Amino acid sequence: MRTRWILGVVLLAGVLGISVGVAVAQFRRAPSATEPTIGAPDVAWGAGARVAPAFALHEQDGQPISLASQRGRTVIVTFIDPLCRNYCPLEANVLNLAIAKLPAAERPVIIAVSVNQWGNTRADLAEDRQRWRLGPEWHWAIGNPSGLASVWHKYGIAVLATTKTAAGVTVHDISHTEAAYVIDASGHQRALFLWPFSAAEVEQTIRSVGQTTS
Repeated sequence: MRTRWILGVVLLAGVLGISVGVAVAQFRRAPSATEPTIGAPDVAWGAGARVAPAFALHEQDGQPISLASQRGRTVIVTFIDPLCRNYCPLEANVLNLAIAKLPAAERPVIIAVSVNQWGNTRADLAEDRQRWRLGPEWHWAIGNPSGLASVWHKYGIAVLATTKTAAGVTVHDISHTEAAYVIDASGHQRALFLWPFSAAEVEQTIRSVGQTTS
């Protein structure tokens, strides 16, 4: 979907501190034969270079969840629409595959911040956990609209909601930046992946991050 691609380019431009036009040109550039096919996030930071923005939300059962509470473990922070049935389930599957290849003790926590305030019911989140086969490392992070919007803003995630009503039925269409951040055990951002990305890329990055922070 073109809107999602544009949102990804805007995020990349903001992270790199360059203009959107230059980012579009870079994003469209096809990889050369000498560039690696795996293990290369869209943006990478050195150890201790960039502190990940703090946030505190709650899980579907009402228990609090925050980035600070996971200190000491690698964390993947991603942004998911619980009602999405196209890109978000694919991204969830890739993240599941990536961490499944790691030893249990090295698997990161996945914090999935909801980008759809209308899809945060316990029933919707439980259905996704079963349908997407989410493991125990996966934690939904939900909250009130202003709380969620604050987290989106901190991480440069653009969310566009379009509301339509037809035949008395109201539908909320959500477009958002498809992104996943890898945050090391000390709470620093180490990598940013923009969709699409592969399980092999994420796995290799997590292994590398664990080695440099151990």
